[in-house]
Amino acid sequence: MPHSLFLGSGIVQPRLRAYDEKRGLLPTEPTSAASSTTDGIDKVYYIPSQAAINHSLKYSIAELALSLFTFALFVNSAILITAGASLYNNPDAVGEEDIFAIHALLSKTISPAAGTIFALALLLSGVSAGIVCTIAGQMVSEGALNWKMKPWLRRLITRLISITPSIIIAGAVGKSGLNAALTASQVVLSSVLPFVTAPLIYFTCLNRYMTVQPGMARFHVDDDEEVALFARRRGGLFNRGVGQGQGGGVEMANSWWLAIIAGAVWLIIAVMNVANLVLLGLGQG
Repeated sequence: MPHSLFLGSGIVQPRLRAYDEKRGLLPTEPTSAASSTTDGIDKVYYIPSQAAINHSLKYSIAELALSLFTFALFVNSAILITAGASLYNNPDAVGEEDIFAIHALLSKTISPAAGTIFALALLLSGVSAGIVCTIAGQMVSEGALNWKMKPWLRRLITRLISITPSIIIAGAVGKSGLNAALTASQVVLSSVLPFVTAPLIYFTCLNRYMTVQPGMARFHVDDDEEVALFARRRGGLFNRGVGQGQGGGVEMANSWWLAIIAGAVWLIIAVMNVANLVLLGLGQG
């Protein structure tokens, strides 16, 4: 899911700041950009320390490896084993290839409990995906929407917005409409993936954007006038101007071989998406 990339980048931010605060690497905290405009300070950004970045990077790699090679590995293996046991040399497996047909096939071939578990897994994965979409959308649009309401009410409204199309499609078209909507959503997500990952690969391969200043964490203020005002009122460490560091930074961009691998994977994904769209257009998808 492309929006998981935004969520993964967003959830690490509190971890960075918590590390700096716990180890005393964070200078005097300024007022937030939203509440500090009345004090004449605007656009103040937190920049983590190198130690916090290294710690979070190691933590994220360990977390990702653990989830991929334990939970994801066994779950996907179970899916392949179950699919092989129910589909291989089974004449009933030929026909409609939608979620309803798969549910009926599992219930008939293995047991009714298998069909129930399949339906429950779809429900839970849908809830999980909806939560990921909601939080990722909040992070992407944060600051663009100025909603003034209680958190529980905001969550209720966003969840209703996310499930309303499915309810309308189910009521108006039925099973065939739901299956078509599910297929279309997967095609759209897959087609968007190259456009989301290309900037990610580009920025992480350039030291211009991936250079970290050593030492303590700091705050970034856009222009010299705001810097002077911030320094008088708050003190602490800060940077001047966008993209202007203190020199002697640590370069953390991807190595050349990793950039080549990332580019090759991106190219494969892009070509497969183009082929998928062409086959769909020809009615063979």
